[in-house]
Amino acid sequence: MDFDELRRAKLIESGLFSACRVYMTERIAADSSKIDSSMNAVRISWRAPLTQTCHLIRRIGLVAGFGVAVLSVSVCFQAGLPVAFAQSPKQVDRVAVAGDANTEVTEPANLSAKLTQRDVGAAMRKVADWQLKRAEPNFSQDWTYAALYAGFMAVPHDVDGERYQDAMLSMAKNFAWQPGPRVEHADDHAIGQTYLQLYFKDHDPAMLAPIRQRMDTVMHLPDNPEKPLWWWCDALFMAPPVLAELYKATGDRAYLDFMDHEWWITSAKLYSPENHLFFRDAGYIGKHESNGEPVFWSRGNGWVLAGLARVLTYMPADYPSRDKYVAQFREMAAAIAALQGKDGLWRPGLLNPNAYPLPENSGSAFYTYALAYGINNHLLDRRKYLPVVKKAWKGLVSHVYADGRLGCIQPIGAAPGQYTATSSYVFGVGAYLLAGSEVYQLAEKTH
Repeated sequence: MDFDELRRAKLIESGLFSACRVYMTERIAADSSKIDSSMNAVRISWRAPLTQTCHLIRRIGLVAGFGVAVLSVSVCFQAGLPVAFAQSPKQVDRVAVAGDANTEVTEPANLSAKLTQRDVGAAMRKVADWQLKRAEPNFSQDWTYAALYAGFMAVPHDVDGERYQDAMLSMAKNFAWQPGPRVEHADDHAIGQTYLQLYFKDHDPAMLAPIRQRMDTVMHLPDNPEKPLWWWCDALFMAPPVLAELYKATGDRAYLDFMDHEWWITSAKLYSPENHLFFRDAGYIGKHESNGEPVFWSRGNGWVLAGLARVLTYMPADYPSRDKYVAQFREMAAAIAALQGKDGLWRPGLLNPNAYPLPENSGSAFYTYALAYGINNHLLDRRKYLPVVKKAWKGLVSHVYADGRLGCIQPIGAAPGQYTATSSYVFGVGAYLLAGSEVYQLAEKTH
């Protein structure tokens, strides 16, 4: 099979399997109890036996879906291509593969926090090497790993960036450029950011087709007045940058327009104009910390501020509502800077820092990334925010252990919580690498 035939077969497989997944998602509304356990997760298996595939589809119990899936599998099986299969999160411990809290790690790395490219690069490489070695066997399409992939893609070329990006290319090929299984769920779109950044380098249509098809499907879903598409603030990091990157990849402003429509629906429900912070979701509006302050989760607001930075990266200067994004970015940046701790970092409950003895480094890293991005792109005043970024970066590198582990990362959750100093999770490392990529640009050019 030559290259063109291989690419056509991959595109056929992508389209057919996506059609099957859309069909099954539509059936969820009618009979969610029947297929919930079979539709929750999708991953790639190389040349999986056709008999095993049929067994999985029979368990789903959808006759029409069976026909589409068998045809898709047949195309891939004959071509020797990757085939996507369902794998329930109940069968995979998401927390276990995303990180841990190894209490045996105690020795600090004692990295330099100087803002030179040599020192920033060394601090990035130390953590990136440790995380890549640990995470690569467990790579998945889950949002936890999508944030890590974004970090690997951001590592500068002079910091061995090509090596990490080659690992991302292998990952993407292994998953046949497919997003996660849930058609409308932003968490399963987040991996598309990495697919699209790889596409920008190679411009192979096979890299673009699956995520474009997925987002085209999402764009035709009707709005639900009772529950926004992006009903939790984390989603503003997961999906909007994919749509902004699709605009860059295709030149089609429909992707930006849809993103713009949905962003401000979510913002209207979750953004506090008084605090200039986002509630994690509507369930936290009206809830209070032990000191009586509203509950504003550090990582949740980190997702949003980082999402704004990533959207603004691809949004053209003449886009009609760009000024609204810049205004929200600046409002949040000012609010976050004012809440910085003495150690340069932020606690998981932003308005009740005394209740949380440890800093939270995933939120802190996202803030560092976004604030440094704002300085580098002339959205934030350098004199005001550079000291904030310097202090934050110093705080982050102080939590790197001798083996490269980055600690003080709150596990998967939706609200402020407690954890140990050695707690480390892939999404926090992704945030740290994103932060390093922007701090590296701010740093003095020394080697």
